[in-house]
Amino acid sequence: MDNKEVLIKKTFTRGIEEIIDGVHFWNALNSGRKLRVKLGIDPTKPDIHLGHTVPLLKLREFQELGHQAVLIIGDFTAQIGDPSGQSAERQPLTEKEIKVNMKHYLDQAGKVINIKKTEVRYNSEWHGKSLKDFLAVTKAVSISQIMKREDFQKRIDAGGDVTVLESLYAILQGYDSVMVKADVELGGADQKLNLLMGRRIQRYFKMPEQDIITMPLVEGTDGVRKMSKSYGNYIGLTEKPEEMFGKLMSIPDSLTAKYFTHFTEVEPPQGNPYEAKMLLAETVTKMYHGEKEAMKAKENWIKTFSKREMPEEIRELGIRNKELGILDLLIAAGVPSKSEARRLIAQKAVELDSKEKTDEKEVLRLNGGEILKIGKHRFFKIKL
Repeated sequence: MDNKEVLIKKTFTRGIEEIIDGVHFWNALNSGRKLRVKLGIDPTKPDIHLGHTVPLLKLREFQELGHQAVLIIGDFTAQIGDPSGQSAERQPLTEKEIKVNMKHYLDQAGKVINIKKTEVRYNSEWHGKSLKDFLAVTKAVSISQIMKREDFQKRIDAGGDVTVLESLYAILQGYDSVMVKADVELGGADQKLNLLMGRRIQRYFKMPEQDIITMPLVEGTDGVRKMSKSYGNYIGLTEKPEEMFGKLMSIPDSLTAKYFTHFTEVEPPQGNPYEAKMLLAETVTKMYHGEKEAMKAKENWIKTFSKREMPEEIRELGIRNKELGILDLLIAAGVPSKSEARRLIAQKAVELDSKEKTDEKEVLRLNGGEILKIGKHRFFKIKL
């Protein structure tokens, strides 16, 4: 097979959970026609982690085949919040928060896709402009169809409410596909119902229905729950090389092959699990920080963890109060929540000057210069 045939096969098979409609999509890929491939994101947070890069890497494959990538920034829909999989209504974002998040998102997405060759659109361009136009779109879907959603049913059965605004989210996202004339739409497995809505609304407007590609939600560093900042099990694209490398080395061996498949373009190697994980950490760190920084992070990890030495460079952690609760210290060090801090203490993953911390209610008396260790790879030097 020539390079193009290899890339087409890779785009059709690698890292995919489901394709709708598979036969139609395969024929479209081999037709020679330039496809418009849509990926929509709501800028709900300013930072991207590796879990967010799964559909971005797939979008890059389409770019490499010469297709048109269409990145829709949901600056309008972010004000509603995607209800998919939510047990309660999302907290709406302000326009100011959305603008800040959008800038950071595009900067980080540019580490994965070619932003200059990407058609970037904002769905505020068409949403909210005309009530008459919006009401016409709602005719494409019935209330009963919307309320059949499993996530809505679970919430209602638990005594919760589903707002009218939330029920409209999928319609708004579906209409985005009409406005950009999408041939293909990408998304996580939890987005399937929203992506199908795009097909329904395109059909209502007598347009060809987009093919859908869903990708799995990959577990975070704990190997249990999906990668999420709220779970504290994420690996951010903007993290320092040493921290990124260390987090990747800390994942369960069972995740190594999955991380190769979904976070890189390298085939999972066979053989020694330690060497495979080392290659994974080196590959991912190189993707986002370059070869020089990746090799430096690798050398630092080997020195620190294989030989049990202290890292040469330790990040300073500025603290105002000499007396501070251990939970508050962990929050200051970047642990996302007190519940996550309690979990780390319970797992015996917190040390101060090589002394294990086991009491979540402990009040520390700091002098400055202490070394805080969180997990296997995060070190901080206390500075008062």
